[in-house]
Amino acid sequence: MNDDAADAVWAQELDELFLRIGHRFPRADLRARMRAYVRGLLGPVGRKNGWQLAEFAGHRTPDGLQRLLNGSNWNADDLRDDLQEYVAEHLGADDGVLIVDDTGFIKKGTTSAGVQRQYSGTAGRTENCQIGVFAAYATTRGRALVDRELYLPKSWTGDRQRCRAAKIPDDRDFATKGDLAKRLVLRALASPLPLAWVTADSAYGQDGHFRRLLEQSGLGYVLAVPKSQQVFGPRADHLFAQAPDTAWEPMSCGEGAKGPRIYDWAALQLPAVREFDYQRRKQVRQRWALARRSRSRPDEIAYYLAYAPMDSTIADLVRVAGIRWQIEECFQAAKNECGLDQYEVRRYTGWCRHITLAMLAHAYLAAMTVGTAAKGGAETVPAARTWSRSAWQNSGGCWRLASSRPTSMTGRFAGTL
Repeated sequence: MNDDAADAVWAQELDELFLRIGHRFPRADLRARMRAYVRGLLGPVGRKNGWQLAEFAGHRTPDGLQRLLNGSNWNADDLRDDLQEYVAEHLGADDGVLIVDDTGFIKKGTTSAGVQRQYSGTAGRTENCQIGVFAAYATTRGRALVDRELYLPKSWTGDRQRCRAAKIPDDRDFATKGDLAKRLVLRALASPLPLAWVTADSAYGQDGHFRRLLEQSGLGYVLAVPKSQQVFGPRADHLFAQAPDTAWEPMSCGEGAKGPRIYDWAALQLPAVREFDYQRRKQVRQRWALARRSRSRPDEIAYYLAYAPMDSTIADLVRVAGIRWQIEECFQAAKNECGLDQYEVRRYTGWCRHITLAMLAHAYLAAMTVGTAAKGGAETVPAARTWSRSAWQNSGGCWRLASSRPTSMTGRFAGTL
């Protein structure tokens, strides 16, 4: 396909996307502004702020595009629902993975909704910033951001006058990032996105309520946890310190910029969960603990808890753990290519609208590259040899706790796992 033909295909797909979402914008002038805004986010604009987007669109001033974000009548949540349907059609697969993470938006002043001095993982330090909690959807066909929530610290939710000035709805009370993550999961379950797994970093993985929601929803998960996480009593780092050398196996958790990301992995099968398929009268889910050790720096170890169908292999768990990095790639692409972080709005409504339009632009790029070979195939090596002089015992090709016995999913371990 020559360049002109390829450009025509891309332009046609974008026009079809605009037709698909056009009913969310009740007036012709709003639809025109929306199209100009998204084209600007996708275009070769140096910094995608109001003035430069307006100049790219041929407008004399940014007033029209600013009204699109701040004063016009349309609902960003409705557009998000259309976005999820679009991603499901272009990227959806039965083994889809929902990835939850947050990212920071450094801002000046004190009037932008949710802004305060707080730790930003993006900056790696405490900054004056806003924090957004996001969900990305990933399959072998591609990945895209599909949902967002603005984190509102107590310094905001405790001051209703300040919230009203920033157009924050009166029903928005304080919610932790974990609470926001649960909302994202529940909305994804209600969407057309086919889901099998959830993965997230330790800020979310250590939340027992978050893990229990996933289990009760029938979703598998591989969640990072801190080294102090209790695993049926002992801390994760103490438990894996007992692992014999033969329990560690080199495996790839996906492709990186320099080739396969190979680490040493140890996986421990935990006491069974009493979750049964009562028609077939058999157990259907199993819990695991995993550790990932750097091959060049063996003292660098990351820990995970997993919940998976009985037929899942360790390679499956490692693959899902590796997919977590794809949301970082989504953030980078959406910021660099679609202006996710280049907004100049201060109100809550404007933030939701800009972020959703930037996510839409990013999803369009993901859909247009759907034929690209997916990253992330796991590589495995033969099973570990028998070793049984610790709490770890090798049985049926898997390492297990020596004291394994069935436990109830809602029993006393539900909060520590």
